[in-house]
Amino acid sequence: MPMQANEIEELIRESFPNAEITVQGDDGVHMAAQVIDESFRGKNRVQQQRAVYAALKGKMDGPSGELHALALTTKAPE
Repeated sequence: MPMQANEIEELIRESFPNAEITVQGDDGVHMAAQVIDESFRGKNRVQQQRAVYAALKGKMDGPSGELHALALTTKAPE
């Protein structure tokens, strides 16, 4: 079953409660998210994105994952 934007945001928010999170997309399969969080400061982009993917708790794993594609933008607040 495809995931909705609010479900993705809730999963990310569990790991990043103070983040500014925006999730877009309406097909439930190909989505985009922007996560801005202080915990990303000093981490490279790969480390930041791995942390967000870990927050999704396997929802993108393999061909049977609920979320097929997530265009992800991460950064620390300016």
